[in-house]
Amino acid sequence: MISRRDFLQVSMAASALFGASGFGNWAKLAAQQSLTQDQLLEFETFGNISLIHVTDIHAQLKPIYFREPEVNLGIGDARGQMPHVTGAAFRKAYGIEDGSRSAYALTYTDFESLAKTYGRVGGLDRVSTVINAIRADRPDALLLDGGDTWHGSYTCYQTAGQDMVNVMNALKPDAMTFHWEFTLGSDRVNEIVEGLPFAALGQNIFDAEWDEPAEMFKPYKFFDRGGSKIAVIGQAFPYMPIANPGWMFPEYSFGIRDENMQAMVDEVRDAGADVVVVLSHNGFDVDKKMAGRVQGIDVILSGHTHDALPEPVLVGKTHIIASGSNGKFVSRVDLDVRDGQMMGLKHKLIPIFSDVIAPDPAITALINDQRAPYEAALSEVIGKTDSLLYRRGNFNGTWDDLICDALINEREADIAMSPGVRWGPSILPGQEITREDIWNVTSMSYPNAYRTEMTGEFIHVILEDVGDNLFNPDPYYQQGGDMVRVGGLGYRIDVTKPQGQRISDMTLLKTGEAIDPAKSYVVAGWASVNEGTEGPPIWDVVENHVRNLGTVTVQENTSVEVIGA
Repeated sequence: MISRRDFLQVSMAASALFGASGFGNWAKLAAQQSLTQDQLLEFETFGNISLIHVTDIHAQLKPIYFREPEVNLGIGDARGQMPHVTGAAFRKAYGIEDGSRSAYALTYTDFESLAKTYGRVGGLDRVSTVINAIRADRPDALLLDGGDTWHGSYTCYQTAGQDMVNVMNALKPDAMTFHWEFTLGSDRVNEIVEGLPFAALGQNIFDAEWDEPAEMFKPYKFFDRGGSKIAVIGQAFPYMPIANPGWMFPEYSFGIRDENMQAMVDEVRDAGADVVVVLSHNGFDVDKKMAGRVQGIDVILSGHTHDALPEPVLVGKTHIIASGSNGKFVSRVDLDVRDGQMMGLKHKLIPIFSDVIAPDPAITALINDQRAPYEAALSEVIGKTDSLLYRRGNFNGTWDDLICDALINEREADIAMSPGVRWGPSILPGQEITREDIWNVTSMSYPNAYRTEMTGEFIHVILEDVGDNLFNPDPYYQQGGDMVRVGGLGYRIDVTKPQGQRISDMTLLKTGEAIDPAKSYVVAGWASVNEGTEGPPIWDVVENHVRNLGTVTVQENTSVEVIGA
């Protein structure tokens, strides 16, 4: 695997071959606080093909705040490699000036004050403006959606994804792949996919009964652009039945299926593909491993892990592009394809600063139409926060701490568990908390907040299992999101140890006593993948808790001690 330093040296020595990232220009202008829309979208058109990549929008139609992670640990070969670099180290790696718009967009440091200075990000009407500008320059550009699109908000839940389908259809994608979409249930997914005016792709989506490719989802699609033949191969999230409830989509199976991916690459090459693009929801480290195992992929457009990187990562001859989440970024990737092969690439990660980019009026009107029936419910004020509420990071976020506090108090539990999901906007201190804000971090189709008893030994097993999903040194065994969030419980984790040996020193915080393996504790949680889970929906639990508090203050969480990071 080529290092970033080697990649930059290769790029500078052969700039005619690879071109350069478009990051530097907007970073410099952002540091000067003089950024305009024209400057943000400025791009020296390169080659003959343009790709536009969006991913992990999570149903965020409107501009939001979104804090990038403070902790994103890389294990094994990924240690210290992109995207497992955050904060000051990230800024140093890319030459980002402290306090700049680019520091605000790409790192967590001083987020609160920078958010007040630079404002919200995202909004699909702003994303539309960017897409339209790229298409004005390159009319036959391909728009590719990496999935996690029809999930993550109040209106998306209420409409079973239809609000996002309507808005995305108006943006006119050429193809998409999938993850959380399947938690709408396979009947609903099939209904939507049958009506999509673009390709629904997943070479790894199989019929579970026959272990054959699912007819509803094609493995790839060809596009003729710029005088070249492009093959776009879809790669859905591989671990759907593990990370999400398999009973919601029992007729489908997934998996990485890199042998089948190699067969698909060979097939499209034999059919005349000049360039092969994989539209992936694997997660970045899985994409890196796949790029080293599957030969013949030119570009992987990566999704799932929400990484935003200003430059591609090169593995062999495969360029991996990471385009962030929540509508916060759009990637433009220009390719020079000649004589049946890719001769060069130029890339720009475009941050959607909502105060810089003018909204597309037609999409604004469409978004407002989707939201209009629900505005009263969305805008109802539930409380206020004195703390920055955010989600992201391997071990905790203040939104998750608040959810765990709500579970303990409202469900009368000793310990709370909340899933380590990555989606959900941030809320600044002093802001009101609306119903929409709560749903933005809790909306899913299996929301029941259970209350049960677990032995200390079983709690330890759960933490070990989830820890291995995150910290197994083999990316192909990293099957989930971030570490399960806990309330009322402290523990120590050594991320360098093997499964079964990572978690120690488990403590019940309210008493300071060590967790007894043989003793039972009352545990409250939500988002269980088990069918028939009973309990109130998590958004009602959090809403009741916030109403009772009036003003939310989340204390610093020091309950998890991390070793070996």
